[in-house]
Amino acid sequence: MADNTRKDRETFESAIRALESEIANIGAHLAIDSAARQAYAMQVQAMSTELRMMASAGKISWAQAAQKANATRNLIMDVVRNRSTPVGLAIAQQMKQQGITLNEIIAKKAQSLYGDKISFTNLSLEKQNKVYAEVVKSAGKSNPKVTSAMIKLSRAGRGLIFLSVALSVYTVATSENKLATAGKEIAVTGAGIGGGIAGGAIAGLACGPGAPVCVTLGAFVGGAVAAFGIDLIW
Repeated sequence: MADNTRKDRETFESAIRALESEIANIGAHLAIDSAARQAYAMQVQAMSTELRMMASAGKISWAQAAQKANATRNLIMDVVRNRSTPVGLAIAQQMKQQGITLNEIIAKKAQSLYGDKISFTNLSLEKQNKVYAEVVKSAGKSNPKVTSAMIKLSRAGRGLIFLSVALSVYTVATSENKLATAGKEIAVTGAGIGGGIAGGAIAGLACGPGAPVCVTLGAFVGGAVAAFGIDLIW
């Protein structure tokens, strides 16, 4: 009877640790990706403001400002995506595979300002500069709906991490060997987060870019497998 009770307790504790690691895994993904998105929004806005000031002061032409703005925005986007989790990267790639080219954005802004049938090359210099100015301005804007959603997800991520920590604290507090349990909690949770990142990356390679469902599944499976593995080894 005592052996059965002990095994039941160990099974329960193992399940709780797996739950903690998955909660921490999800929380970490949300926190990392939302931080990357906020960094992107701040960087492109600062870049756009600086280039508009330089062009307005005559330090560079509006054409040069537009070229720099578009190239810099695409560069910032690539850097931030490299700082995202595999899940965040897959979602971003699904929304936009790559940055828009300068010619594409110029044509879009010219048509927006002067009509669908207008050709940018036929515009006067003054009107072309107005188009360039719109290009620079738009380079400093991030999708407000996405940014707002990521801010909410950031709060959710922090909440999940707090919940995971709270569960770990409870597990340690109610254990007989608190020092050993604390070490195990840290190891299992860390493995869950690391396994989630690795699992998402592997799924991303297998599924290709822009496959968030596949990558998310890989992140969950990777986190669970890593957490269970460390739990068994410990």
